[in-house]
Amino acid sequence: MSKENLMHIRQLVAQQAARMMAEDGISDYAYAKKKAGRQLGALENSSLPSNAEIEEELKRYNALFLSEAQPENLLELRKNALYTMQLLAKFNPHLTGAVLDGTAGLLSETHIHLFADSIKEVEMFLLNAQIPFDVNEKSYRIMNDGKRDKKGDGRKTVPVFTLETDIGLIKLSVFEVDDIRVPTKRAADGSNADRVNIEGLRALLTLS
Repeated sequence: MSKENLMHIRQLVAQQAARMMAEDGISDYAYAKKKAGRQLGALENSSLPSNAEIEEELKRYNALFLSEAQPENLLELRKNALYTMQLLAKFNPHLTGAVLDGTAGLLSETHIHLFADSIKEVEMFLLNAQIPFDVNEKSYRIMNDGKRDKKGDGRKTVPVFTLETDIGLIKLSVFEVDDIRVPTKRAADGSNADRVNIEGLRALLTLS
């Protein structure tokens, strides 16, 4: 296969993956690209785009096809996140992911990091507040030494509470209190993932 054909296939896969992330609420880059690759018959790793390529196509898709619906939906997701964070204020909540960076699609999950002494503390809070939830785990790439290279990569698996709301799922990842000083990595390009607290989200909403 020529280099030009390979690049064309990678772009097609990136566009298809971006469409699924924008329209179907898929938040996992790896899952989106593999599903798109299967649909297009691109099964070789060399035919699959990078996460960064998919993110660029996602931004284009939102601008071209969801120019009216996406900003309105994003605003509602952020308002819903603020309400949830205020409810969970004792756990130092921080918004992260697509709802923060603005790439959230119409059915995107909202990702909030909590910092608590124990998972039991969060679980009891949700039970006492009569908030239904599911529990699973998520593995995060983290930066132990602040360097953006593979030697600094590590992984941390944390419990995740999933809340179902009228406008989408909210994922509450529970970290240890001191983990606020350890940044997680963005799936798209491996750089530090942004996080904002309640005040930061309020400020963001005033600019919307």
